[in-house]
Amino acid sequence: MSARCILLLGGSFDPVHNGHVGLARYFSTLLHPDALRLIPAGRPWQKPELATAAADRVAMLKLAFADCSLSVQIDEQEIARNGASYTVDTLRALRAELGSETSLALVMGADQLQNLHTWRNWQQLFDLANLCVATRPGFTLDQSGLDAEVTREITRRAGSAAQIRATPCGLIHVASNLALDISATDIRQALQLGLATNRLLPEAVLDYIQQHHLYRK
Repeated sequence: MSARCILLLGGSFDPVHNGHVGLARYFSTLLHPDALRLIPAGRPWQKPELATAAADRVAMLKLAFADCSLSVQIDEQEIARNGASYTVDTLRALRAELGSETSLALVMGADQLQNLHTWRNWQQLFDLANLCVATRPGFTLDQSGLDAEVTREITRRAGSAAQIRATPCGLIHVASNLALDISATDIRQALQLGLATNRLLPEAVLDYIQQHHLYRK
């Protein structure tokens, strides 16, 4: 069995919302990891310029996960990195830090899975971590519109939660029973228009946004 299991959740977190929190909670229950590491993006290469400063995004992350039962660490390596942020580089740094025996479980949603083939050196991700994917209910590989090579990798690397927990890297677990469909873009637009977002954001995060006048025109 792997010595440790670290759950990894990266993203722009602009802002962090209940979808992010739900993903972390779901896979925490499934994998029973030793810790959760949150990795806010610096300059994500596939997205436009972020709306909010890194310091605000980190502050909101701390608030959103303040009551998490796991040990939580906010890893700012992508913020500190010059230039665009690539997941493969982040995973290499984490593997060097945490050792070869630690199970690294990288969490992502269905939208990221569908774009996985466009990520830099995406095949190398499996040499560094396991992938834990949350998809919509009813998701099937043959109807998902996934890149053919990604589909092949999912099929041959499929692993149970227990196998992910015990294996340092190379496996994929697809969970298709988590109904989370929350968009940070939609949230930002709603905040600009003064629409209700209390069901989409942790209460402490919404308070922070209002107090600091974020996402206003």
